[in-house]
Amino acid sequence: MPVAGEKSWNDLSGPERRAIRFAKWLEPEGVTFRDAEAKAAYKQRVSRLIDAVELEKAPDRVPVLTKMGFYPAHRAGLTPYDAMNDTDRALEAWSRATIELQPDGLISPLHNTMPAKAFELLDYRLYDWPGHNLPKDAGYQYNEDEYMTPEEYDHLIEDPSDFLWRVYLPRVVGAYEGFSILSPAYDMVELPFSTAHIGPWGAPHQKDGFERLAAAGREVGTWAEKVFPMIAQMQGAGFPDYWGYATKAPFDFIGDSLRGTRGVIVDMFKKPEKVIEACERLAPLMVRWALAHTTVDSAPGIFIPLHKGADGFMSDEQFRTFYWPSLKKVLLGLIDHGFVPWLFAEGGYNSRLEAIAELPKGTTVWMFDRTDMVEAKRVIGGTACIQGNVPLSMMHMSTPDEVTAYCRELIRTAGHGGGFILDVGANMESPKEENVVAMIQAAKQYGAYS
Repeated sequence: MPVAGEKSWNDLSGPERRAIRFAKWLEPEGVTFRDAEAKAAYKQRVSRLIDAVELEKAPDRVPVLTKMGFYPAHRAGLTPYDAMNDTDRALEAWSRATIELQPDGLISPLHNTMPAKAFELLDYRLYDWPGHNLPKDAGYQYNEDEYMTPEEYDHLIEDPSDFLWRVYLPRVVGAYEGFSILSPAYDMVELPFSTAHIGPWGAPHQKDGFERLAAAGREVGTWAEKVFPMIAQMQGAGFPDYWGYATKAPFDFIGDSLRGTRGVIVDMFKKPEKVIEACERLAPLMVRWALAHTTVDSAPGIFIPLHKGADGFMSDEQFRTFYWPSLKKVLLGLIDHGFVPWLFAEGGYNSRLEAIAELPKGTTVWMFDRTDMVEAKRVIGGTACIQGNVPLSMMHMSTPDEVTAYCRELIRTAGHGGGFILDVGANMESPKEENVVAMIQAAKQYGAYS
């Protein structure tokens, strides 16, 4: 794809690629704006976010975004169960939340309106969700376990895709159980060996798995036919999307989904070299994961939730040994492709700030939960955009005046000179509406840069 004069995309540097992504974010193709006012508002919001990210100049004011779980459903009188089982009503709730609250980016329905029936059909065991082992008014919950044994590190390291398809997925998704009897895909490259791979696809129990996969695919297809036009409609109303896709830190991929918290902690002491080797092996695959779901027209942010690198989970030495090296490779890989890694640093990252400061200037956003924002501004304010961190306890329990006062002080300190996005510390589920409004209005009332 020729771009930027005679250069092809592969010949461009990371900054050049990011400039193209930002230009396409600012002037999105395929978005029909409601009117000239909505188009102007969209461009103003995107410009505001770009200025906050790049750290080259202060935006016109502090941007404000809203991390939300099922709150759009709650405020519309729906349960989380409704949100995952009635797409039409759910999308109306998310649209209303965006239009009525007026943040600087759309409130995306992607993570909380997913079709529950698809997961039921698949016998998906990694999570419970509203109405499936949980009350209908609860959010979804992860079922952590040791889905990979310590002895299987070598298989993961040698051939991650083969391990995931033939070992891991059959353990965590009922519809994939038949894949455990398949032979490696290498058998298909030579005709005399191919029958070893072809035969197991015809096993009697495979038919049920295929039918469930197809039915779940149809459910997701029907959902996607509604949710993505809704997102385009919200963009057309003036509210940009900012995350093109997501990926994970390699250590979290292992510790969350494969070995579990207990397993990976034990491995850090008993098999440290295997944990490090697996993280290194997974790092480029975490970059490719995001690339597989994005194009040059996708929103430039790549969401990365950080689960096990927080203060208190491991020492700073362990963080520097097991967590940060492979995560840094993922971040630099994404940056080289012109993306903006948008990291959710759950918990506190006060002892990790010096590591973050090693990254290139103006290339990442760090959403802080319980990190000291004044210290974050001091240490990495010249390196990265920081986002957060109005406490959820305040959003649920405080008065609007208290929320406004907290946000005003946050803007004064963390927002000094730019490079700051106002937001809550973690996903909101059922905060006071008046407190959400107070936070958003605080950015508009007190966040202007003169």
